[in-house]
Amino acid sequence: MVQVDKAENEEILQDSITYLENHGFENIKADFEGFETPKSYHKKGSDETITPDIVAERAGIKHYFEISLKSKKPILLKSKWRFLDVISRMRNQRFKIITRKGHYKFTQEMLEDLNLQKKLIKL
Repeated sequence: MVQVDKAENEEILQDSITYLENHGFENIKADFEGFETPKSYHKKGSDETITPDIVAERAGIKHYFEISLKSKKPILLKSKWRFLDVISRMRNQRFKIITRKGHYKFTQEMLEDLNLQKKLIKL
C-alpha cells in the first residue's frame, strides 16, 4: 500500500496484523499507531521513501508483508513491490502479499506485470 492509501485503510491494516499474530508471527513492526515503524529505504535521486506495510518474524526468518489494494498510483506500488522482492531474496528473507475480496484481480494483474509468482494471503 502506498502512503496515500494508508490513511483510508487503517482497518484493513489492523485486520492483517491480527491475522499475523494468530499465525505465530512475532516482533511485528507496522506503519500503524501502537507499533514500531519498520525500517524505511530512501530512493536515491528522488524524495521517495519506501516503507514496508508490515515486517514480522517467524522461526527466525524475517517476512515483509504488503497489503494489496486498488491504488491511485500503481506505478509507485509496482516499484515498491519490485524493491521489496529483490531485497528479500538478497537477504534470504520472505516477501508476501496480503489482499482482500474485491482486490484479487488488481493484485494478480500487478504481479503478472512484474513477472512475480506469489501465493496471496486472502483475508
